[in-house]
Amino acid sequence: MMTKLYIIHGWTYKPEPWEEVIKELKTLGVDAELLRVPGLGTASTDVYTIEDYAKWAAKKIPKGALALGHSNGGRILLNMLNEQGSDYLRGLILLDSAGIYEESMKRDLMRKLSKAFSPLKKSKLMRKVVYKVAGAHDYNDAPENMKKTLSNMLESDKVLDITKVTTPTEIIWGSDDTITPLRQGKKMHEQIKGSKLTVKEGWRHSHYLVSTRELAEVIAEKVKQFDEK
Repeated sequence: MMTKLYIIHGWTYKPEPWEEVIKELKTLGVDAELLRVPGLGTASTDVYTIEDYAKWAAKKIPKGALALGHSNGGRILLNMLNEQGSDYLRGLILLDSAGIYEESMKRDLMRKLSKAFSPLKKSKLMRKVVYKVAGAHDYNDAPENMKKTLSNMLESDKVLDITKVTTPTEIIWGSDDTITPLRQGKKMHEQIKGSKLTVKEGWRHSHYLVSTRELAEVIAEKVKQFDEK
């Protein structure tokens, strides 16, 4: 019988490439299911809070399961465990996870530029220029409800207490990740008692877009380690 792994993708409106990872995992003995995040993997006009997403995850993932969260998906799982308790999951895999709050010069610049160009906000072209300069592509590409949702996600990191998570945790991080830099992975490793950190040289933030097989092999190895415990 294959081990079941629940996967929550990151902040992407096209999570389909994850299905290729899932196909590869099945050839390696892991039965994985992709949970499509409301508003991202599934269409919605709602504005979500991290509490909404944490409750959604708890409804989708049965107690005692294994779960993997990539980027914002990791943030969702960490918050779910804060609410449900660390014994809710048998094991947690965090892949280039969000959840560590840092003062962001880029975010501050975006806000300042947005304010400075406020008389031109109605111009779609000008908005793109402003957000491109600030490097805020996720924000620029998002529909209005998800702009507010993204802001909620970033703000939620201020109050997320990662030290409360004692679930057996495997952390996988790309050495060349510029979205959630390796320093955040190291900090997450320090704050989650008993966690293990694996740094993959040359990997960036979304390795599932580069090599589905390579990523699947690393994930399958982590799942195997949980099964052997």
